Amino acid sequence: MDVLFLSPSYPTDIPLFVDGLVAVGARVIGVGDQHVDSLPDSIRNGMAAYIQIGSWGDEDAAIDTVISQLRGHNVDRVETLWEPTMLMAARLRERIGAPGMTVADTVPFRDKGEMKKRIEAAGLRTPRSVRASTKVQCRDAAGEIGYPIIIKPIAGAGSADTFRIENNDELEAALPQIGHVPEVSVEEFISGDEFTYDTVCAGGEIMFQNVCEYRPNPLIGKQVEWISPQVIAWRDLTDPFIADGVALGRAVIDAMGFQSGFTHMEWYRTHSGEVVFGEIAARSPGGRLTDMMNFTCDTDLYLGWAEAVCHGTFSQPTERKYNVTQVIKRAQGAGVITRIEGLGEMMGKMSGHIANLDLVPLGHQRRDWKATVLSDGIIVIRHPDFGEAVEMGNWIATNVHLYCD
Repeated sequence: MDVLFLSPSYPTDIPLFVDGLVAVGARVIGVGDQHVDSLPDSIRNGMAAYIQIGSWGDEDAAIDTVISQLRGHNVDRVETLWEPTMLMAARLRERIGAPGMTVADTVPFRDKGEMKKRIEAAGLRTPRSVRASTKVQCRDAAGEIGYPIIIKPIAGAGSADTFRIENNDELEAALPQIGHVPEVSVEEFISGDEFTYDTVCAGGEIMFQNVCEYRPNPLIGKQVEWISPQVIAWRDLTDPFIADGVALGRAVIDAMGFQSGFTHMEWYRTHSGEVVFGEIAARSPGGRLTDMMNFTCDTDLYLGWAEAVCHGTFSQPTERKYNVTQVIKRAQGAGVITRIEGLGEMMGKMSGHIANLDLVPLGHQRRDWKATVLSDGIIVIRHPDFGEAVEMGNWIATNVHLYCD
């Protein structure tokens, strides 16, 4: 099977999906805007061929380059897991005649307005929202919906260019910061806990599902430097606190007509217990959440995803053995990291439960916490008991510190 894969080296976990494709017998033809010699050996060695395009920004020219370079060569699948290339992948499928998501299938996953129409038509709760492309439209939408509101790009990913607005003054302060965004969604702010619902599907069936909880909600975590944000993958998906969210997620997958691959959905549980849809993407999650899911089940979703899209099957383990907590650490101070406190005590307390320890090494520059999701590194623990996993995550957040002196 020949798989045309867009952006085989970015985001950073994507090479693991390429490895998965190779492991299930696919011949991978990579497409990227870098020269092949600039790619790491591990990526080059995994691909059977590579097509260099001029720029992802010129989609028409990029598609013409790919079609020309293929020279009529048969391609069985066109895949990508980087959100900005989703529509390009769909257009290539249509040009080549490959199966998978068409442009019409893809647009509701990229356009938040069309997405909400699809979900609302299925009778599912979404935040009230209005599309806006001018400052005047944003002001009118805020007046119609009422504060607090959220403003986010119609075709955005993650929490980039996303603002919570409490009043007119905050709206006026935010408008210049989103001037580069062609169109935004002005939405009702949902107050409550924020979760993910992630799946791997094959042939229209959910083969693997997962729920992660953000602590605190991402918008808070990205605004307060001293916070150590946590993400918790729940072991028990039947727990009453999240069970309605799982049911919502399964209904959303059905409403979107998704067939094969990864999905990443976000949803809210209000303080009254109502579950509300946030948004969904036809891709794997960022922020190392795929690794968290692997730790939860002792599974390999990089391989499982490849099996699902190439062969329509899924043979990876799905038994949920652990709750998994990922703690993101941010160094204090500016410059080079000179010391880390609390690691020794942590190892003494939790050594049998640490799944991953990946911090910026001593002597290296701290990262810009506003520009990267994982800041200065992560510590991941897992435990069969939910309360223990939460307690260990809280201990790490409070007692492990990186310093720039």
